[in-house]
Amino acid sequence: MALITIFSCPKSFASASTARIQHNAIRSWKELGPDVKVMLAGNEDGVAEAAGRYGLQHLPEIRQSSFGTYFLSSIFAQARRGSETSLLAYVNADLILMSDFLESAFCVSAEAEAFVIVGRRWDLDIQESLSFRGEWEDELRREVQQRGRLHSANGSDYFIFPRACFPVLPDFAVGRSGWDNWMIYYARKERYSVVDASLSICAVHQFHGYDHLPGGRSHHRMPESLKNIQLAGGRHRIFYLGDADYVLEKRSLRRRRFSWKNLGREAEVLAVLHSESAFWGSAIQALCHPLKTLRRWRSVSRQPGLPKADH
Repeated sequence: MALITIFSCPKSFASASTARIQHNAIRSWKELGPDVKVMLAGNEDGVAEAAGRYGLQHLPEIRQSSFGTYFLSSIFAQARRGSETSLLAYVNADLILMSDFLESAFCVSAEAEAFVIVGRRWDLDIQESLSFRGEWEDELRREVQQRGRLHSANGSDYFIFPRACFPVLPDFAVGRSGWDNWMIYYARKERYSVVDASLSICAVHQFHGYDHLPGGRSHHRMPESLKNIQLAGGRHRIFYLGDADYVLEKRSLRRRRFSWKNLGREAEVLAVLHSESAFWGSAIQALCHPLKTLRRWRSVSRQPGLPKADH
C-alpha cells in the first residue's frame, strides 16, 4: 500500500518540449516505487493520456476560474478525497524527484505530527528524454553539480504534508504567484512545523519558457497573480523559505538557528502572525519596507483594477 500521494496539475502536452519535460518528471515519480501513488489533475491536452500511459489516477473534474485556470482548492480537495495515504505532496509537473524526496518525507513524519516540507530547487537545462536506467540518479546529481543552479528562496515547487494539514485553501489560481508563499504563512499561523529541506532534497527543475502564457511572459504580474495575493490576505502574508522554523539536514530535523542579521524579519513575521487585521499587517510591512512599499504602490496605481472574485 502506498504511503504518500504525489499530485500535480500538468500543462498541456501539445508542445513537444513541455511534453518531454513533464514525461521526465512523471516518470521520475513512478521510479520512487510502490510507496508512492501519483495523481494527475485537469483536462489539458494529453493529461488523461499520460495518466493512462503510466497507470496513474486522473482527476478530471477540477473547478476553473473565469480565465479557465484551475483552482488549487479544487485540486487539493480532489486529491485528498481520491487517496488514503497519510502523506500528500503537491509537486509542479516539471520537477524531477529522486529517492531523497521519500527519505526526507518519512524522516520528518517520524519526528513531527503537523508539518509542511518545502525547499529550494535546482534549475537545470535538460534537452532530452531521460532513460531512468542504471545509475540514473547518480548521473543526474553529477549534472546538477556541474551545470545546475540553485534557485532563489522566493518560490516553492513542492509541498509535503500530512493529510490533516491544509484542510481548505482559498481559490488560488494554479501556476500563478502568491499561493505558495501563503502556504508557508498559513503553516506558521497554524503552528505546523515549516521544514526547509533544501539541504536534503535535490529537486531538479527543468528549464522551460512561458509559451503557455499570454504573450509568452512570466505570470508574476498577471491579473490572477494579483488576485492570488489578494486572496492570501495581502502582501504582508507572502512568506518565504527563509521564514521556515526548521531545517532538515543529514536526516536530522533541527530548529533554524537564530541570526542577528535576520532579527528585523523575525520581528516582522511574529507581528504578522499575531495580527488578524489586514490594515495592521499592511502597516507593519510598510514600516519594515518603506521603499519597497512605495515602489509597489506606484506600480499598482498604474495598473487596472483587480478582477472580481469568481463564484
